[in-house]
Amino acid sequence: MTTTSSADQLFIKVLAQGSLLIGLIATVGSVVGYFVDSQKGVPSALIGASLALVFTSLTLASVLIGRRLSLAGFFGAVMGGWLVKLIGFGFVVGFLARAEFINGPVLFFTLVAAILGSLAIDTIAVLSARIPLVEG
Repeated sequence: MTTTSSADQLFIKVLAQGSLLIGLIATVGSVVGYFVDSQKGVPSALIGASLALVFTSLTLASVLIGRRLSLAGFFGAVMGGWLVKLIGFGFVVGFLARAEFINGPVLFFTLVAAILGSLAIDTIAVLSARIPLVEG
């Protein structure tokens, strides 16, 4: 029988709540995007929400990997994940800037809403977590 630690429970909670929020933002963004620009609005909202979900998941993955390492390994994993996200975001934005099937404002506002919502969920989850300093 495997028990999950308090930190693992926190990560599961953050991933589940973040996924739910990003799904809701994708739905609302798609509806708004449809009314703003029917052919370009819906894919733009879905791409924006998907990007936020991928980057949130990469953050959680880098922290999960890093927490099993030494302190230097932890910082290396988190910084490595940050660099992967930064470079990946640059490539994606470079590609999407030239794409004709994108409505820029819908993509931007969906992405911003998803990122701010994810940050709020992360903050609330960490502040309300009860993680002991020593697990036994």
